[in-house]
Amino acid sequence: MRKKVTIVGSGNVGATAAHWIASKELADVVLIDIIEGVPQGKGLDLLEAMPIEKRDSYIIGTNDYKDTANSDIVVITAGIPRKPGMSRDDLLNTNYNIMKAVVGEVVKHSPNCILIIVSNPLDAMAQAAYKLCGFPRERVVGMAGVLDSARFRAFIADELKATVIPWFPCRAIPPLPVFRSRS
Repeated sequence: MRKKVTIVGSGNVGATAAHWIASKELADVVLIDIIEGVPQGKGLDLLEAMPIEKRDSYIIGTNDYKDTANSDIVVITAGIPRKPGMSRDDLLNTNYNIMKAVVGEVVKHSPNCILIIVSNPLDAMAQAAYKLCGFPRERVVGMAGVLDSARFRAFIADELKATVIPWFPCRAIPPLPVFRSRS
């Protein structure tokens, strides 16, 4: 049986995550969002693109958590971005309420899943999700480390006018900036 990944939040981060998961055929994908029509449209676009890339992932978009049932992994990207003038505490309070509602639905429909939290402020949201879901700590993960490392490498490469390419055959060693002219 194929693995199933649910992405909660169909904004840029959620849609991009869905795209990469589907294009690498890691799992079938369910995009869910509270905005009617958005996850359905993005899910349909991705599904219809799969044959072009010779991929066989199945993607749906929905507003109903029933469609997410029995997901193996749930990636939570839902929340609002920090707006100009908004305090970190305001962002925390707003996104905590969103996280509380999302985690309640996820636990109800996918009680055996692994949670990957992407919502900001990340550390607080990962901790909130952990406390709210009741899962063992090994099943609740915050995604900051990988993203921050990739951004850091990209910023260094940009400043040095270099590219980031993997230059070791071993995947355990992360790609580093290498001087190579960019076109």
